[in-house]
Amino acid sequence: MRNRAAVILVQNSKTALIKRVRDGEVYYVFPGGGIEEGETPQIAAKREALEELGVTVEVKKCIAEIEWNGTQSYYSAEITGGTFGKGEGKEFTGTQRDRGTYLPIWIPTEDLTTLDIRPEEAVLQILSHYLSDAAK
Repeated sequence: MRNRAAVILVQNSKTALIKRVRDGEVYYVFPGGGIEEGETPQIAAKREALEELGVTVEVKKCIAEIEWNGTQSYYSAEITGGTFGKGEGKEFTGTQRDRGTYLPIWIPTEDLTTLDIRPEEAVLQILSHYLSDAAK
């Protein structure tokens, strides 16, 4: 089990996700990854956004924290630079990895509940956060 940090990016009613195809299975995850030694979850979330999406972000607040193969922290964030889809992390450049494919995409936020996004509990907490903010 490894602790993980991820960013939640929402723009123009769309949410950034990573589309994964692995072992014939298609599913989605929020951009993020393992927290390295000496990193805070916030720093890990920023690093992962750059590696996986090609963007720099300003990390805002933690909007969900769940236990799923370790502690997973999800941070609302805002893009401050870079080019979406130009990530250069080992997910995209590693030739010896048998981890399937990674594709950064924007999905209409209203479609999040219709996709296989892992872990599902994160989706429910994140949507609950955004729906409660929208009601204010």
